[in-house]
Amino acid sequence: MMRKAIAISGILVLAGCTTTAPVVPTTVSRPMDPTGLERVIGQDAAGLTRLFGNPDQDFRETGARKLQFRGASCVLDTYLYPERNGREPVVTYVDARNAAGEDVDRAACVEALARR
Repeated sequence: MMRKAIAISGILVLAGCTTTAPVVPTTVSRPMDPTGLERVIGQDAAGLTRLFGNPDQDFRETGARKLQFRGASCVLDTYLYPERNGREPVVTYVDARNAAGEDVDRAACVEALARR
């Protein structure tokens, strides 16, 4: 009986020694539907300023720029990247959220900010 208990406990100890692949977290980016964003996509910084007024924040990195516009109902982040032809960077991606940081409809945010 004692040998059986030792054998079972040995098996249980060895069972805990198995290796598993580490779990790698993934980020899922939401694809951007350009519908309703025609007024923004392709605009340069001057065009955005004409549409929304002065940006609330202006972030610059090497070769990229993010202009942020805030309104009562949403925050709009516009991402500008340089064109291949050497022109001014233009908007290629837009993201929108409410004050709590939850995603909101991008096109609706553009409309709300353009009316302010």
